[in-house]
Amino acid sequence: MPEQQTEPSARKRGVAAFDVDGTLTSKDCVVPFLRSVNGTARTAAGLLVQAHRLLPALLRRDRDTIKALAAQVVFAGRPIVDVDDEGVVFSDELMESWIRPDTLARLRDHQVRGHDVVLVSASFGVYLRPLGERLGVTAVVGTELVVDQAGCCTGALDGGNCRGVEKVVRLHAWLAEHHGGREQVELWAYGDSAGDVAMLDDADHPAWMNTK
Repeated sequence: MPEQQTEPSARKRGVAAFDVDGTLTSKDCVVPFLRSVNGTARTAAGLLVQAHRLLPALLRRDRDTIKALAAQVVFAGRPIVDVDDEGVVFSDELMESWIRPDTLARLRDHQVRGHDVVLVSASFGVYLRPLGERLGVTAVVGTELVVDQAGCCTGALDGGNCRGVEKVVRLHAWLAEHHGGREQVELWAYGDSAGDVAMLDDADHPAWMNTK
């Protein structure tokens, strides 16, 4: 009796999660974006005012606190439409000059295979979303800004920095909404730093992207 073949409908959906900073791009995107929005001098001056909070964070290498302070300095009071416009311009720069060909080839391979591709990154959603549109990915999960009823940024991060374990939490939330949960999919993950370890550990097919 011939071996019974598994029907395609019974197979798990393939999902590929890509970190951005250093994995999809050739370098970290967050600091250059902050500079493009507010300028190096103004950002540095604003952080100096926060020195009593910034210096302890620097000594602890607390990237979440440093990023939260930088976001407060750069975005507080700015209309979100202006920040979104800056994000579109910055995403153009990323596509033109910063995308790693090796990682892009992996991303395209997943798309050809019919997998969902999700960008899961500590980078800001305001430029990840237009970047994702240019790449044709399924979804974007990133660090988001809190916006008040007047349409201005408060300077706070919505849910905090999307880094480390938080990447797994938010990716699982997306998987629950769109695929019925993590257990329903076959997951690939690509990352290059300590902030990606939790996501790689959670994947069925983890890939450490060497930057050397």
